[in-house]
Amino acid sequence: MQSSLAPIRPKGFTRWFTRHAVGRMALQLGLRQGEIYPRLVLDNTLREDPYPFYAKIRESGALLPGKFAFATARHDLITELLKRPDLHTGFPIESSPRPVRSVLQWAMEPEVLSPVDPPSMLVSDGPGHLKARKAVSRAFTAKAVIDLEHRVDEIAEELLDDMAKRGPDADLVLDYAEVLPVRVIAEILGVPIAMMPTFRGWGHDLAVSLDFGRDYTTMRRAEAATLAMNAWFREHFAALRREPGDNLLSRMITAADADADPLTEIELVSIAGLVLAAGFETTVNLIGNGSALLFAHPEQLEDLRGRPEGWRNAIEEILRYDPPAQNTVRHTTEDTTIAGQQVPKGKFIALVLAGANRDPAVFDDPERFDVSRANAKDHISFGGGAHYCLGAALSRMEGEVGLRMLFERFPDLRATATPTRRPARLLRGYASMPVRVSADRVAHAGG
Repeated sequence: MQSSLAPIRPKGFTRWFTRHAVGRMALQLGLRQGEIYPRLVLDNTLREDPYPFYAKIRESGALLPGKFAFATARHDLITELLKRPDLHTGFPIESSPRPVRSVLQWAMEPEVLSPVDPPSMLVSDGPGHLKARKAVSRAFTAKAVIDLEHRVDEIAEELLDDMAKRGPDADLVLDYAEVLPVRVIAEILGVPIAMMPTFRGWGHDLAVSLDFGRDYTTMRRAEAATLAMNAWFREHFAALRREPGDNLLSRMITAADADADPLTEIELVSIAGLVLAAGFETTVNLIGNGSALLFAHPEQLEDLRGRPEGWRNAIEEILRYDPPAQNTVRHTTEDTTIAGQQVPKGKFIALVLAGANRDPAVFDDPERFDVSRANAKDHISFGGGAHYCLGAALSRMEGEVGLRMLFERFPDLRATATPTRRPARLLRGYASMPVRVSADRVAHAGG
């Protein structure tokens, strides 16, 4: 379900034009000139299988220069750069010409701030990032994730029952992979179950908004979703303050409000929106990508049937081999040297995480999918440094529970058509995956 379009307004059009239209024109010019980063963003031929291109980047040098952005797919260099404090996330507004900075400041409106706008942790650094991270870490402790596992089991079982009752033909993504994480995130946020379809729609629209250089219609739809979501969260926070619930968000708000420097309402809305978008996107794509890989490698699935304790490592190999997040971007805050090259202030650097995950300097025979790979966990799919994904443990647990229970419940599950990929570029996954549930399992579930 998609959101309606936000109305055309001067500030909204200005935000799109300065942050996406101008950048897209530069990317299109760079694409014609053979630039690397524009291909990552715009080249539709990479949608099905980008990995040969990632290998080309990695094999061409440690850090490849470009007019729009530098790029690297080397595991060691990306690991280093993710930890460097002089590299920041987000758009380098401070390096923009003064007129551009003034226009952007005028155009920003608090009610449509998305997970890719400051003060979101995704695009902030320094004290603001640490303040928000401290608040979120209270909700995603190891104990909190362990406490959630039983509930994830129950939700997965309910969804698999529903999937079986629908009949032999089902859609693994629409009926299961994207419903499971939304249900889990909703319980973390204390969201009523009646809001599930709305949350799924917001998740879809926010996922596409993470891509740079998006078209105006896509941005208007994303802003309509953001506007509605932010308004709902503000009312929800007020209700939770009046009557705190037994959910992680209530506990996070109570603890954050007690701090000497409490989170502002805008910061709280930003955190909640990011938890929804990141929690939904990572897990739905992990389950979808993992299912496709196991369909394509039945001998690996058979191996897991014989040793169910291997599912934990299998999740790491799925994250390594075909991760939900393909790349991330940093920019320099000062003139610096990286991999022996001079990089000026304000320059973008594309860190191709999915390419680094197949670096032969780290992984033997990296193009081979192997659920028993000893060092599968050395992938960097959750980033690193100050921006390491706080929801990594939750996503791993949901992926493990979700995939294990799916294939235990339906041992003869098989794909019946070519799956359809999602339109997002930064996030890689499937929008639809038709499957056939074995007839005996359907009958058992129904009777």
